[in-house]
Amino acid sequence: MKRLFPVPHVIGFASSLLLSLIALVVIKFDLTFAMGMTILGVTALVQAGLQLFLFMHVSENEDKKTLFTNIGYALFVGLVTIFGTLFAMMWGYNMG
Repeated sequence: MKRLFPVPHVIGFASSLLLSLIALVVIKFDLTFAMGMTILGVTALVQAGLQLFLFMHVSENEDKKTLFTNIGYALFVGLVTIFGTLFAMMWGYNMG
């Protein structure tokens, strides 16, 4: 039973919750813009790295081409999501 328990998934989930709570500090406390963006950026990068290694099983593949393709695709999707969200939020805010 012990080998069937997904320890990396539980660690990833718990750390995602912790990083999300750290990111909430930006909303709860009156921080400067630079400090808030720094906290959000660091938590986003750490969370993305954790998801690559804990949820996508990047470290389990020994084929380097597949490994770099998976990492490149994950970075592409992440950056498109981040910048697309920022673009939509700023564009929508300026339209109204």
